[in-house]
Amino acid sequence: MRKIIIEKNEAGQRMDKYLKKYFKEAGSGFLYKMLRKKNILLNDKKAEGKEMLKEGDTITLYLAEDTIEKFRGVTCTDSGNEQTYPIFPLDILYEDSDFMIINKPAGILSQKSSDQDISMVEYLIGYLLSNGKITARELETFHPSVCNRLDRNTSGLILAGKSLPGLQFFSRVLKERSIKKYYLCLVRGKITEKKHCKAYLKKDSRSNQVKVLEQPEKDAAMIETSYEPLWGNKTETLLKVELITGKSHQIRSHLASLGYPLAGDPKYGEKSWNQELKKNAGLNRQFLHAWQMEFPDFEGVGEALSKKMICAPLPQDLEKVLNKAGCDIDCIRH
Repeated sequence: MRKIIIEKNEAGQRMDKYLKKYFKEAGSGFLYKMLRKKNILLNDKKAEGKEMLKEGDTITLYLAEDTIEKFRGVTCTDSGNEQTYPIFPLDILYEDSDFMIINKPAGILSQKSSDQDISMVEYLIGYLLSNGKITARELETFHPSVCNRLDRNTSGLILAGKSLPGLQFFSRVLKERSIKKYYLCLVRGKITEKKHCKAYLKKDSRSNQVKVLEQPEKDAAMIETSYEPLWGNKTETLLKVELITGKSHQIRSHLASLGYPLAGDPKYGEKSWNQELKKNAGLNRQFLHAWQMEFPDFEGVGEALSKKMICAPLPQDLEKVLNKAGCDIDCIRH
């Protein structure tokens, strides 16, 4: 027999979903059979699996220890199989018991694309473990995570959920598009007016690129992008871009399709200009920075973020490019 006390980050989910995380190697049929036969109880009572777990609830497993271990699989606390998480100096712009907002440097993945990768998620968990803000026991059934994605070579604001309520909240509000997200980018071309643009974006998985279309087409998603100039000269413009729909490569491809390629962009940019910027200003990536997030009025879990404006300072490599171009960076300081 084994008793499990539900902790804060395990509460707020259905019992059957929790059991599937706890018993990684068990099929749904086995778990529901154990519930029907009362081999798994919730607070000493028969359960169906659809019950919502609360902090302090007790799940009792009337199963042999070898059966439990067989269906649990390898976890981060198994003897000889302990998973370690890297420690990285995170630039934390906001933190409370449920949320973190981090300024991601360029060159780091937001989330893993393969098992061998190390991403902001691993750095987040490493930070929480090393500071005693989560335990290895909690990681068996709950993983804090990054909630929005930035390309590897895009810097700026990353939202992370430290708790299950935090993850659920960020997931919901990002889906609802209630957070306003603003980016900074330097583009080729002279832009003097604000503009709101709509188009359609179609992904080519083979080339990992997207194509922007004027008319709807099969498998093409509608996109919306707004921009306004903050500084410019005859050949370059620094834009504040509001990402409204948030598709992969949206800003880079949409602006390029309008004749305004991003500085340093190897996929959609202007090769000769990129080479010039690399030589004269040391730019080795696209000039794209997730700059600001503006939060609306929230109640409940997200109340502490209500009406906040979080701003990620421009990295030194991008600041250097603006200085070389003659831009007074006071135009982006608040």
